[in-house]
Amino acid sequence: MNNDIIKPANILLPQNSDASAFSVVACDQYTSEPDYWNSVKDIVGDKPSALNMIFPEIYLKTADFDKTVDGINDTMNKYLSDNLFQEYENAFIFVERKLKNGNVRKGIIGMVDLEAYDYTIGSQSAIRATEGTVLDRIPPRVKIRENAPIELPHVMLLIDDEECSVIEPLSSKKSSLELIYSFNMMKDSGSIEGYLLDEDCTNSLLAGISKLADKENFSARYSVIDKDLLLFAVGDGNHSLATARKCYMNLKEKLGEENAKNHPARYALVELVNLHDDSLEFEAIHRVMFDVTPADVIKALGERYILSDIYVEGSQRIDVVVGDDIREVYITNPSLNLPVGSLQVFIDEYIEKNGGEVDYIHGDDVVKSLSKGSNSIGFILPSMDKNDLFKTVILDGALPRKTFSMGEACDKRFYLEARKISQ
Repeated sequence: MNNDIIKPANILLPQNSDASAFSVVACDQYTSEPDYWNSVKDIVGDKPSALNMIFPEIYLKTADFDKTVDGINDTMNKYLSDNLFQEYENAFIFVERKLKNGNVRKGIIGMVDLEAYDYTIGSQSAIRATEGTVLDRIPPRVKIRENAPIELPHVMLLIDDEECSVIEPLSSKKSSLELIYSFNMMKDSGSIEGYLLDEDCTNSLLAGISKLADKENFSARYSVIDKDLLLFAVGDGNHSLATARKCYMNLKEKLGEENAKNHPARYALVELVNLHDDSLEFEAIHRVMFDVTPADVIKALGERYILSDIYVEGSQRIDVVVGDDIREVYITNPSLNLPVGSLQVFIDEYIEKNGGEVDYIHGDDVVKSLSKGSNSIGFILPSMDKNDLFKTVILDGALPRKTFSMGEACDKRFYLEARKISQ
């Protein structure tokens, strides 16, 4: 394998500041919970923070878009001119994130080559989307990123390392590594430590990734002969990575391939995590429809599919939530292989014909709370087996969008590390 698919990066970290206030959750979380983001604003106050360099998606429809984007860029430039960041050159960072439940997730911060990633349907790239990419979500994100001097990542890429031989061994070596950050995260979201990899650990990491990328090894693991290598599967942040790719492709068209080849925007900062990390749990992403009449939605669902109140061989279960009532529903003639796919087809068709909105929700309790309104209805979905992820994507392509989430919202990546993407 060409090890340039993942490389050490010049990583920026805030210095002489309150790290707990600086580091905030990914912008695509808590999108129906304004109280969460209001409390984040209160915690941050006037302190330097990633909050001032991101556009939380809850505000996309209500904020002055252009003014907000200009403010983001101004803040980034100010933080750079104020020397807020310390730069660690040519670095990999080993991360241990203690989650809310006490489990520890291990990861590697580095940058990946966007030439090796393609989010389009049918892609056979080494870095591949695991879920369908919603193309109309990319343009506003391009406007946010295209003139930004730095990037802050919430992308998590997965490797399929069942032997836990690539990232996990670094835990036993961290006592000899430089600890470059350690703090508690806001809003009861656990804690995090970051260690700067030395040369030996870097070489060991890259050797382990090369082994996973060996073509014979790949073919044997997945019992495939004619399939291209899937090395990194996007676990979280696919639309963020797709935006980075689109911005780079636009830049390459503008500058020419030769001039863009060594541009920093060719790469994107990510966290690499093992699919088989003990802490990594796949959670279903549920749906709540707003501005609809629940009875009409249920009627339409029954017209779209044959429904049963009891399990029938081959049927797919969905829990329908209206007010305080939760009802088990089985689709006996599903349109796709997973319940989430069959439901999403229905929701898309319904909203296109009748109006309304849908949001994608983490956690059963949040669905139940949001479904109490007279004009809302919730759908609770089962989770998928994470061990099936790579082979399913290799054989069948990307899953339906918003199929799974890696843990609860509070356990998502928090913005902390940054990297310059302009020259």
